[in-house]
Parts: sequence; C-alpha cells; structure tokens
Amino acid sequence: MSKVTRSCTPFAGQKPGTSGLRKKTRVFMEPGYVETFVQSVFNAIDGVEGKTLVVGGDGRFFNAEAIQTILRVAAANGAARAIVGQNGLLSTPAASNLIRKRNADGGLILSASHNPGGIDEDFGLKYNISNGGPAPEGVTAAIFEETSKIAEYHTLETDDLDLERLGEQSLGSMTVELVDPVKDYAELMRQLFDFGKIRDLIAGGFTLRFDAMHAVTGPYAKAILEDELGAPAGSVINAVPSVDFGKGHPDPNPIWAKPLVDLVMSGDGPDFAAASDGDGDRNMILGKGIYVTPSDSLAVLAANAHRVPGYAAGLAGVARSMPTSSACDRVAEKLGIGCFETPTGWKFFGNLLDAGRVTLCGEESAGTGSDHVREKDGLWAVLLWLNILAERAVSVREILEDHWATYGRNYYSRHDYEAVNADAAQEMMTDLIARLPELAGKTAGNCQVTAADQFSYQDPVDGSISNNQGIRIWFTGGGRGVLRLSGTGTEGATLRVYLERYAPVDGDLGIETQAALKDIAETVAQLGKLTHYTGRTAPDVMT
Repeated sequence: MSKVTRSCTPFAGQKPGTSGLRKKTRVFMEPGYVETFVQSVFNAIDGVEGKTLVVGGDGRFFNAEAIQTILRVAAANGAARAIVGQNGLLSTPAASNLIRKRNADGGLILSASHNPGGIDEDFGLKYNISNGGPAPEGVTAAIFEETSKIAEYHTLETDDLDLERLGEQSLGSMTVELVDPVKDYAELMRQLFDFGKIRDLIAGGFTLRFDAMHAVTGPYAKAILEDELGAPAGSVINAVPSVDFGKGHPDPNPIWAKPLVDLVMSGDGPDFAAASDGDGDRNMILGKGIYVTPSDSLAVLAANAHRVPGYAAGLAGVARSMPTSSACDRVAEKLGIGCFETPTGWKFFGNLLDAGRVTLCGEESAGTGSDHVREKDGLWAVLLWLNILAERAVSVREILEDHWATYGRNYYSRHDYEAVNADAAQEMMTDLIARLPELAGKTAGNCQVTAADQFSYQDPVDGSISNNQGIRIWFTGGGRGVLRLSGTGTEGATLRVYLERYAPVDGDLGIETQAALKDIAETVAQLGKLTHYTGRTAPDVMT
C-alpha cells in the first residue's frame, strides 16, 4: 500500500447543481473523473487532514466502485475516519443524521436522486457540510473553481475494502467504519413519533403499501413499517435495492409509480399508500381514491404536526421553495408563525433550520423534512402522516377535505418539458425576462397578469443573495405561473412550468386539477412562447 500523487487536467463541466454533480454514469467512470472531483472538494474545504467523513449512496450502478475511489482519496489526503454504510448504502437523510450524530466534518453522498440508474443512465455525487445539509452556494462555487484549475490528486494504491463486513478496517492511516445503514435512522424515528399509536392503527385493520421503487429506502421501510410497526409482510413492495432500480425510474410521482396509484385508486385499494425515490429523500402520499400533492402535504403536515410527540411544542416556522404552492403560507398565517420562500434546493433551508427560524420545510418536487436532519426525508414524511392518521382516526381524504374547507384549496400542477435543446431553452428564458416589465396589466388568453418578476432571495440569516432563481407571473384572482430551468437533468435542458390557482373556502373545491388550471396553463404557454422554443405542443410529464 502506497500513497501516490497523480498529475491531472481539469474535466469540463464539473459544476455542482442544486443537488451536487450529476452526469451520465459513463462520464463518472472515465479514468480520474471521480478522483479529480473529490480532490477538488477536499481542496475547497481546506483539506480533510484529521477529519471524519460519512460516505454512502443509493446503491445505483457504480456506487460501490466510486466509494472505493473516494475512500482511497480521503485516506491519501489524511482523513482520520470514514463512516460508511454497509455495502455502500445510506439514504440521504440517514447520511445527514449520521453526520450530525457522529459530529462528522462532512459527508460525500452518491446519488442522482430520482434519476434512473445504470451504466447508460445517471450518477451523482455531492458534498454535505458538518450540519448534515447540502453544501451552500459559497462552498459549491469554491468546489467548481477548484475543478477548473486542479493539476493533481492524491490516492492510495491498494486493494478494495470489504464493504459488507461491519466494524472497523484500516486504509492506510485512516479508519474505515462500516455501519448498519438503518440502525441510527430508526432510532431517530422512534424519538420523533408515537410508534405505539401507529402500531395500534395497523393492528386495527388499517392497510398500507409502501413502494420503495427498488431503491435505497427498501431496507429502511421493511425494518420500520413491517418489522417494528407490524405492517403485514409484503406491505413494502419493490424493497430490494437494485443497481438499475429494477429498470425503472425511481421518481415517486403518479407517472413513474403508476401501478401504486392504480392500486390505491381501485375499489379494494389500501387505506394509505406512499413511495420514495432513489436515495430516500422524496415522498409521494396517497389515500384510498386520492392523491396528495407535495404542496398540500406540506400544508397538512404543518397544520397537524403538533399532534405528534416530536413536534408537540409547536413549530418555529415553515419554509417552502419558491415554486411550491402557497398552501402552507395560509397555515403559517393562522398559526402566527414565520413563513419563508426560498430558491429551489434544500441547501437554502439550512441556515433557517440552524437558526431555529423554521421547523418544517418542503418543496413541490416531493421533498419534505424538518429540523431532525438537514435533508428532505421521504420515510419521515410517511411516518408523520401515519402518526397524524392514528391521532385523528380519519381517512386521508377526510384530512384533505377538512384542510381545504378550513384554508381554501391551492390547485397546483407541474408541467415538465424534458430534454429540450439547451440553447433554445435559455433563449426562451432570456426573451421572457426581457418582456417581464411590460406584462403587468396584459391580458393573455383568459387571464390578466397582475405582476411578473425574476425571483431573487436574500437569506435572512447571513444576508447572502441568490439571483435569477426563476420567473414568477401572477394573475387576477390569485393564480400564478412559474418557469425555471431545472438543475437535476443530465442531458439537454428540463423546463419546469409550475401552475397554481387559489379557490377560497366558499369556492369550488372539487374541480379536477388540470381542468382547474387550464386557463392559466394556456396563458403561461402563450406568454412564454413555449411551443416556439421547445417544439412541443404539450409537456412531457404533468404531475
């Protein structure tokens, strides 16, 4: 075993996005690619000499091989300890919890989240800081700067470690500790929720299905929902993690989890159903015959969290990403607590959580979480829903209908235009931004614009400013359209169009969602010239 320093040249495009660096798997497999990026991360954080790191991922293709590379680079750079999930597996929220619980200096999480896995699909790698959350923009900017000038990296020439054997191993002078990926996370969930109440609910005949989508949450869900809470065997489906997610798309939404949706919409479907994504940080919630949008889920959880042990003292505040509907704003107003609108990306919640300004956070892209970790957490959201259902002893549908009758309903949908020509997508945004000042008062289709802007955010904790975070267009009656280019795709550009319409408590609360949003969708498409720039007459995916 010997330490070596190898010369290298920068790889183009190693710029971390909203959730780290994402590329096609074959790009990450290029010789030296992982090494140069990891070395750039270490250079950007003033090295890892004597530090402790958490390392793990969602088990997708190339996960184990990349972890071996990361450990060699960490050991060669003088890291003291690496805490690694057995077989290289750690859900993203479990990794965040481990960083916090073990007082680690940071962590490297391997995942492309909800993107497909396989040698011809997607891979990702991100750095989380010592609070357990994603690196803020200042750190990711420093990492990108290092990737543009890196000239050498350090590694070890050594055999692979046994990632299956629990306990400690040595890699050079670094200790590698292999841990049960579920144990510490399950312990945290017991502290937050009334497992006895949920166990009684299930024992009383309440039925559920959880679709792990052949991804990392499978072992967590089986251990907690089936083994500990008593859900019958088979309640957790697609529970074994697979390198290609069973050749599926591990995105928990009605499109990619359609079999689960069809089941819960059938006459003999379960009382409750849920799904999580590739790395376990997203969730989908359904009740018998009804789908809960992520925006509504955040609002319902905010209104009911006080019923659960971990949040019995009430909420300090709530935060949502800008594209997320304003449903939770109405709850915050009624509770008399703060409500914050941030850019897309969980990293923007970190300062608010650390400062005690908020307790619950959520994004329209199926991410929900709290101050228990610094990441969104799919299984946590499922358990919070189950605990609330156990306390209220009503159905998911009844909870939603009661919520709408109390606060009104924010009809909401996201329309995705995928793999759009990147130059055309950018030209569309540039054109629309130039026309924003003239939109107020303009009538397009059946809607009148009341205001339009490009969203900028000033962090209320550290004062940092994030500009160019998406276009917002408001309409008479409380409707809204948002357009932004996503940072989670790996080819072309993904244009996301978010549509929202508010119906007050005395309005029509039972319209089909796409019908309720039809006028706003057509108006936004017209204002943005979407057909002209995308070449599409309709989105690829509507959720």
